[in-house]
Amino acid sequence: MATGSGSGGTPARELFGSKWGFVLAAVGSAVGLGNMWRFSYVAAEGGGAAFVILYVIMVLLLGIPLMLSELVVGRKTHLSPIGALRELGGRGWALLGGLFVLVGFLILSYYSVIAGWTMRFALESAMTGFPGDPGQHFGEIAAGPAAMGWHLAFMVLTIGIVMVGVQKGIERAAMVLMPTLFVIVIGLAFWAATLEGAGAGYAYYLTPDLSELMNPNVIRQAASQAFFSLSLGMGAMLTFASYLARDEDLNEQAVTISFADFAVAFTAGLVVFPVIFALGLQDSVGESTVGALFIALPGAFEAMGGPGRVVGVLFFVALAVGAITSAISLLEVVTSSIIDEFGIARKNAAIMMGILIAIFGLASAHNTDVLGLVDQIAGELLLAVGALSMAIFVGWRMKDPGAEMLRGAGPRFTGAVPAVLFLVKWLLPPVIAVVVWFQIWATRDAITGFFGAA
Repeated sequence: MATGSGSGGTPARELFGSKWGFVLAAVGSAVGLGNMWRFSYVAAEGGGAAFVILYVIMVLLLGIPLMLSELVVGRKTHLSPIGALRELGGRGWALLGGLFVLVGFLILSYYSVIAGWTMRFALESAMTGFPGDPGQHFGEIAAGPAAMGWHLAFMVLTIGIVMVGVQKGIERAAMVLMPTLFVIVIGLAFWAATLEGAGAGYAYYLTPDLSELMNPNVIRQAASQAFFSLSLGMGAMLTFASYLARDEDLNEQAVTISFADFAVAFTAGLVVFPVIFALGLQDSVGESTVGALFIALPGAFEAMGGPGRVVGVLFFVALAVGAITSAISLLEVVTSSIIDEFGIARKNAAIMMGILIAIFGLASAHNTDVLGLVDQIAGELLLAVGALSMAIFVGWRMKDPGAEMLRGAGPRFTGAVPAVLFLVKWLLPPVIAVVVWFQIWATRDAITGFFGAA
């Protein structure tokens, strides 16, 4: 077992056994249910290839610098978020670490409900096929005792992986699950290319509308997608980096993680849109992620007969894989902080916090309106606040973050470090502050609507 020690004489800490173990675990954190569909939809609505161009620009300008910010803090201290920020910034900055733990707790509480849906759809489609009326079926299982049961089952699986440890649990799972996900998504994309109507799906997804390049709303959406799809602002990358050896090239890994995440999201769109257009279901998708994943696509797979059933099973297996790898990182943020702050054994910390999250998540499993509200508060607003705070911390409070970025860096990246630091200090705070501003108003509307409906 590889071990290391944090600065200041902290106890030996388990490390990832290999560079690719870390990279695949980090990619697994970023690749989840949201970006496997949301990227495709937002791209189509934002000018197709024009949005893709803007997204790549935003990953370079915002995503990679912010990811590096989390990575340098985690690796430098070999501590979880609360301890890491306290050590580098003082006691007051430990509150930001506490925010990361809270965000991980809240997001996982409802994310596991959605993940439970994917597990159920994967199992049901394999055993009995897709329902004849997917809309009615989803309405019957999305909330209530059945949803609670699948939510709890998913949490048991997540707890079981995290409690085993970094190498034997998180890394081993990532080394199996992520290549599986890549193979399934790529295979489905090749299959989708053979469908009649695939060309219309590609045209909807990728036809460039260059006028959208200067559309402020599309620019904002591209920035938000780059930010949210990389699991930034909740301490996941910071936590994973705390299990890294000192000689790893953080710059190379940030680039690899970012573009692997983009590749999966982009390729998923090459599956979704040909299927939708082949069956003429584009009008039924609308703006709903839920509607696309659990109503429109199951209906499409069922209409295709035997081959559609096989493809549908693989598609929902891929979704479930993405869900579990993301959930692992969320629980690890919470678990590692409990271990570091209170000296509790990993097994006990994972079980204790996993049970608390599972209990809290029962409200979202009982009522999808609760799920939507918690998502807006934690998955949108608090995530943006966390990202803004991290950019300010690394850009203005942390002492010489560039030295940590240069440690282990290859010649391809050493010259880019000053530019990255400039972006972290001067570009990220105002841009993310705009995102926070929009999320404040969206959250206000969500809260008002929730209690108004109640």
